[in-house]
This record gives sequence, C-alpha cells and structure tokens, in this order.
Amino acid sequence: VYGDAMFKKIYEKSCQFIKENYKFFLSLIAIFIFFFYELPFVVYKPGGTIDLNSRIEMEGKYESSGSFNMAYVSMMRGNIPFVLLSYFIPNWDLEKTSNITASNESIDDSIKRDRIYLENGLDYATLNAYKEAGKEVKITNVHQIITYIAEEAITDLELGDKILSINNHEFNTLSKLQLYINTLKKEETVDFKVLREGKEKECTAKIFELDNSLKVGISIVEKYEYKTDPELEIKTKPSESGSSGGLMTALAIYNALTEEDLTKGRKIVGTGAIDKEGKILEIGGIKYKLLGAEKAKADIFLCPKENYEEALRVKEENKLNLNIIKVETLKEAIEELQK
Repeated sequence: VYGDAMFKKIYEKSCQFIKENYKFFLSLIAIFIFFFYELPFVVYKPGGTIDLNSRIEMEGKYESSGSFNMAYVSMMRGNIPFVLLSYFIPNWDLEKTSNITASNESIDDSIKRDRIYLENGLDYATLNAYKEAGKEVKITNVHQIITYIAEEAITDLELGDKILSINNHEFNTLSKLQLYINTLKKEETVDFKVLREGKEKECTAKIFELDNSLKVGISIVEKYEYKTDPELEIKTKPSESGSSGGLMTALAIYNALTEEDLTKGRKIVGTGAIDKEGKILEIGGIKYKLLGAEKAKADIFLCPKENYEEALRVKEENKLNLNIIKVETLKEAIEELQK
C-alpha cells in the first residue's frame, strides 16, 4: 500500500511538471528535429585541398620546394539548416539522395563503397608511381572486395566482404574469378567464404542470367598487398573516401622517389582517379574542386581530359585565376610538370 501511494504521488508530480513545462519540451523536440532530422537530400559545396607531402612517409624521400595537393568536395547530409542555406548561398547545391545511391542502398553504403575505392586508388597510385620512377614494387597478394550488391542478387553477401574462396576455389585475379562464374549453370547456388569485420563467414549466392551472361549480382575491386623499395606508408583519415585522389597521390609518391622536384616551388592541385595502367579517369564534382583550389591559391590545377571542357567553363563563369592542365596518363602529367 505504501509503495502504491508513493508511485501515485510521483506520477501526479510528474504530470504536473509536464503540464507546467510542456512548451519547453515541445521547443526542445522542435529544435532537435530542425538540427538533426535528415531529409532525403545531400548538399554539395566547394571543398578544399589536402597537402599530400605530409601524407607520404618514406625513408630517404626527396623533399619538395612546393606541394602536391588533392582537391576534394564537401558533402553535407540533408539536415534542415543545410537544405535551407543551399537556396541562398552560391555554389551550395542540393541533390536528392536517390540520385547518388542505388535504389537498394543508403548514403552510408555509398560512403562505405567510396572508402573501398580510396584504398584501391592508393594501390594503383603506388604501383604506377614506383613504375614511373624505376623503383621496385612487388605484389605479394591480391584480394577481391565486394563494392556493390545488385537488386537482382539472391545472396547474403554484403558490401565490403573480402572474398576468400568460391566453391572452395581461390582466385588471385578478378578475370579468373569472372571466368569461373561463367562455367557454372543458371540458378546454381554458389558457396562463398568471406572475411567480414575480421571474421570468416560462409555465404551463398544464386547464379542468374543477365544480358546473355551469368551473374551472381556483385561488383568487385581488387585490393593489393605489396612490398616496395623504399618502403612506403600513406596516411589517410577515416573521413576521406573516393578514388579521385589517385593522380595527385601518385605524383606525390613519384616526387618523393626522384631527385628532380616537379613542384618547382609551386602549389599544384588536382583531381583524377588512376587505373592499374596509369590512365587518368573522369571524376565528378569538378566545379567544387576548382572553387576549392582557387580559394587555396593554387598555381596549377590538373584534371582528367574528360573533365577539361567543364573545368574551362567553370573557370570562365567564376573568373578563376587558375592554370588548368588536362592529362590522360600519369606519365603525361609528369611530362607536363617537367615543362
């Protein structure tokens, strides 16, 4: 009886407190929603530059009188204040989340995939830089990392899984893995062994036919283990993602490996993904990267050939004081800077 009376007294006091302060609680809820509720949009705005010289750790590396810098885009999630500001601030652009993610994915999936692409891009940057510098790099292992699961896929595989084996077969190249899939039959169940968050998992996927080809409904990139001489460490931050820093990272590594200083005291900013053969690939967000480079007082801006016309248009529209150079390969970028 005493307990019931105490509970009733506490309940009555709580109700009285809420009645007296309900406006405060409603305001608190409204503020929380305003600042933290996420609309189905993202906001893109001019980014900045990252000095890569300090990111490259290498014994006996050659120092630069200038700097190589990676341009980046700033992206903010669609919280209400950012969405509202995008209507008033120039070059703050609103984009539907559905336009930048697959229909079966979240924005977090997209960011996770871009982080995988970052690591893949650093591998390609390293391999190409050492090759151009005439230095030794030896690939010791190759891993296949899942970057996308198609809607049609019937599987419990997940984005980010590292494939260890398929039907107890191991594959050291992506092409061999794809050839093996094509030897199987439609609707056949395939057994995968993967590494997920440090633990081995057993998964399955069912073969289906699409465009006269057999598929399991996954996309994969290669991740390398390698030894370099001299040894190399590239520092990154957890917030960084995407492959578009490949070109500039390769140039920074090459400059650290060779006696000739390509920077010649200049602040060189740029963007562009790089593939295994050293080709520079088209990227997105060139406008935001150029505006960030201008703000950072860059002397030169390097960009892929496919982005060059858009870059010139952005330069003219915004009256930018940048020397924009288009490049198709890492070798060409080196030659342009040597001039």
